[in-house]
Formats: sequence, structure tokens, C-alpha cells
Amino acid sequence: MTELALLEELKKIDTPTITNVVATYPGHRLCLEIYNPWSESWYTNNSLSCWYPELGPIAGYAVTCTYSVPDPTYKRWTLMDVLEEMDKLARPSIFCFQQKFPGELADKVGLSGGNMTSAMRACGALGAVTNGPSRDIHEIRPMGFQYLTRGICAGHGPQAIQALQVPISIAGMDIAPGEIVHMDENGAVKFPAGRLEEVVTNARALLAEEDQRVSSLLKAQGIDAVRQIMGGHRYAAKP
Repeated sequence: MTELALLEELKKIDTPTITNVVATYPGHRLCLEIYNPWSESWYTNNSLSCWYPELGPIAGYAVTCTYSVPDPTYKRWTLMDVLEEMDKLARPSIFCFQQKFPGELADKVGLSGGNMTSAMRACGALGAVTNGPSRDIHEIRPMGFQYLTRGICAGHGPQAIQALQVPISIAGMDIAPGEIVHMDENGAVKFPAGRLEEVVTNARALLAEEDQRVSSLLKAQGIDAVRQIMGGHRYAAKP
């Protein structure tokens, strides 16, 4: 399958299933064990909320930057630089922006709104992940563009990009430019782009396996039937 076809396949798979094959199920034949699931920062924590759960899963290549208050001694980057990075990918992207505002401002920065989102969408972005708030939730809804943010607020003051296409950290997930980010209403997970085909293949196999098990459990009556269906599953194994 082509790269774009593999990304389309990822849209058919929920984010928890992706985490299961990336690292959550060490020892399982379909788990790639790319990270130590507890010690490494490879998926988002519970501090983020999904704006449009009805859009379902999306996946793309990370374009990263950091934002904070303007620094008069540093004026290197603008939003156009971010958009150029998205456009030259010529592939679906996820905008991952870490907000580094002072504590008294951190909850008041409705950073990405309708104008910024429509521009990113025109340059190939499918969604955005950030550790702070954004705004214009009503205006963005019909665009089919997903957001995972730490809240929503109506306004902001002056802000500026401090770094572009650098490793960042958002809600417990460390992200480098060019990594694959998969996200849905459960949160986001990242993994190396070079493992894309493996992740898709194993996730599809795991999904089929678990769908069959859950279907059987929904028809089961009593613990004996459950024990028989769950035999060999990690949930049935003694520690």
C-alpha cells in the first residue's frame, strides 16, 4: 500500500487500538513494543478534550512549533513559515503546538481560531493538538478539522512562535517533526513514520481479534462462558 493509503487505513482504526500495537500490550504477538509503555512519553494524558468526536480518527505527519508571548529580541518565525512546512510535505499533517505562556496567561490564550485553521486546512493539515486553549469552536465545526486542546476560551493577546519544527511536549506526549500522530476522542498517540505499515497491519489484525472476542462476550452467559472465551488473554493471566 502507498503511504497515503496507509494513512487512510489509520482513519478506520481507533486510537486505543493504535496504542495497543505501538506499546500498550508488551508480550502480545501483535504489539511492536516501540516504547516502554510507562516510562516513555508517547501518548497524551487526560488533560485534553476532543472538540469534534463525530469526525472519528485522523492521522498525519507532525508539524511542530512552540508559542509564547512576543520577545522583541526574537522575531524569526510567523504563521506563514508554519504553513510553508505543511504545504511542502504534500501529505496530511497534524499541527502540534506547545504553548509556553506564563502561568497567569496560560488559561487565557485562545490561540488557534477560524482564520488560522482555514489556512492550515488549505495547506494539508487535518487537525491540531495543543496543551492550551483555542477558540472559534463554532466557526471551525463545519471545516471538518479536529482539535485536541486543554480547554476553550474566547480571546488572546499578542503571541509569537518561538521555535519551528523542533521536538516538543504536549500533555505528556513528546513529538518530533515528521512523526505520525493518530488522534480521536480518546486522545493522541505518536510513533515513528518508518513503522507506519507495521502499525497498520498489526492494528487491523488486533482489531479483528478483539472484535471477535467482544462479540462472543456479548453473547456469553455467566463466568464459565467468559472464562472459556478469555482463556489465553492477558486479562485472564495471573500476575
